[in-house]
Amino acid sequence: MANMTMAIPDELHSKMRKHSEIKWAEIARQVFREKVNMLEAEKEPLRAYAYKRLAEEGDDAEKLFKF
Repeated sequence: MANMTMAIPDELHSKMRKHSEIKWAEIARQVFREKVNMLEAEKEPLRAYAYKRLAEEGDDAEKLFKF
């Protein structure tokens, strides 16, 4: 797995530190994954529709495309 370093505003960092129970790196990975999936899905209209629709419902659109 590759490593990434990023800068965030001090105010946000202070608020995040108050929630040490949260694995912030995992949250970032999930957001990055979702964004990349949406960008790739833009090339496939059916997949884009599924991601949008299932994101609204809280389901995992990737499960639809695994055969």
